[in-house]
Amino acid sequence: MSPALEGAVELLERSLSYTRVVLADVGPHNLDAPTPCAGWDLRRLLAHMDDALDAFTEAAAGRVEIAAVPASRDRVESLRDKACALLGAWTEARPAAVAVGDRELDGPVLVATAALEITVHGWDVAQATGRCTPIPADLARGLLAVAERVVGPADRGSRFGAPHLAEPSTVPSDMLLAFLGRRTGPVGWNRSDPPSRRGIAS
Repeated sequence: MSPALEGAVELLERSLSYTRVVLADVGPHNLDAPTPCAGWDLRRLLAHMDDALDAFTEAAAGRVEIAAVPASRDRVESLRDKACALLGAWTEARPAAVAVGDRELDGPVLVATAALEITVHGWDVAQATGRCTPIPADLARGLLAVAERVVGPADRGSRFGAPHLAEPSTVPSDMLLAFLGRRTGPVGWNRSDPPSRRGIAS
């Protein structure tokens, strides 16, 4: 495994650990709760996350097919199982590049992007359930470097909101979220755009 891919997989492992914790608060009683993604409830967000984990696992074989998000069902156990499968797939994988539709993405960049996607949606889940667990500081710092590399002007409005100014003293979790257009505080304060299909921009 290349050093770049090894570093991305390590970031992915930490992102999955964070998200597994916040999923513990999901239950039938809060599936209709609003999330920071405008117009999306928790049930729909979990369906998107389930599909995105499939897509990122497919990518370990070198190719991802862009497909619609499947119909919603109970997801939490599925997400836990797929998180293990995803990490295992990329621990064994060696693709230097991954075909996504008609595009080709650098393997380490795709894995780091997966870590970003999984963590931010984990934070969305935490907001919806009321846990409001911040992203760990070291993870947030690593993901901010990823976000600054992969989130460009074309992604604003389609995948992420406009960035917010953050004070220099702001904790790393809030700095990352501000860069991605999310606001900390009550869910109603957020007007983030819905996630892209399969967690990867087509």
